[in-house]
Amino acid sequence: MAPRKDQTSVPGVSATEAVVLKGETTMSVGFIGAGQLTFALAKGFTAAGVLAAHKIIASSPDKELPTVTGLRKLGVSFTSSNKETVKNSDVLFLAVKPHIIPFVLDEICPDIEDRHLVVSCAAGVAISSIEKKLATCHPSPKVIRCMTNTPVIVREGATVYATGTHAEVEDGQLLEQLMASVGFCTEVEEDLIDAVTGLSGSGPAYAFTALEALADGGVKMGLPRRLALRLGAQALLGAAKMILDSDQHPGQLKDNVCSPGGATIHALHFLESGGFRSLLINAVEASCIRTRELQSLADQEKISPAAIKKTTLKKVKQESAAVVSKVNFFNNKHPRGKKN
Repeated sequence: MAPRKDQTSVPGVSATEAVVLKGETTMSVGFIGAGQLTFALAKGFTAAGVLAAHKIIASSPDKELPTVTGLRKLGVSFTSSNKETVKNSDVLFLAVKPHIIPFVLDEICPDIEDRHLVVSCAAGVAISSIEKKLATCHPSPKVIRCMTNTPVIVREGATVYATGTHAEVEDGQLLEQLMASVGFCTEVEEDLIDAVTGLSGSGPAYAFTALEALADGGVKMGLPRRLALRLGAQALLGAAKMILDSDQHPGQLKDNVCSPGGATIHALHFLESGGFRSLLINAVEASCIRTRELQSLADQEKISPAAIKKTTLKKVKQESAAVVSKVNFFNNKHPRGKKN
């Protein structure tokens, strides 16, 4: 599919210079990869009004992805050619799995120009790895590594980024301007990004799992499913907003809900007995460790898609064993159906 005439980037104009030209936005954004993250960002950018849909192009070899249909409905251009995406973009997001990154870079390297700002969203892939690949074709590629999450689709994302060797301050400001339109965004040192992946990158999945379980609890106690989901989601939303709008420690806010001898403190006792805190800490750690493993796998450049799914986290499993033991002890002490 040929790009629309008004989508084409301005020759010789860098991404930062292209933000405003003759009083109008001329910057084009490209996504290599057309999965959930690309769809979330594209929808977030267009909803925020920072980019028109015709200024966005995405590429993927799989034209049957549900997200491709969604992108097309937004008005985003789609192509199966990564080179076409590079040609018609100023800011280029690498939104593919980590093990795909080296092969994508080999393909697009000859097409990278001075105007391009390359933004990697791939978990665990270091800036130095990307710069090394691109340096074979371009002496000073501008690279930024970022970690965001899918709530950008509703403009409530959490994003951090680190700039590469050749990226200018203005490049970082440009990315921050884009990402701040769809949530919170801040710059960090690159060595913190793996931890961010484990916390806020994977965090929405933890929240969705917790919400599903809360709703199940509500259904168990007689609430209709839809109402249980709405109440659980509103409780999490309200709690999150209280944290963001308050200087109080989460522990203090928790204590404010717990009346002496009341229902909430009894419920929290069950959570503590089940290792609730430890499980969350271990989950963040597991995601972070896996992220670091992905960098190693990407560097090998010869792994299969099946290998990427294989996860052996001995350290986390060993540390989780104690928690599981406590949970089993708790369950034996409080068997189902037994009234206390």
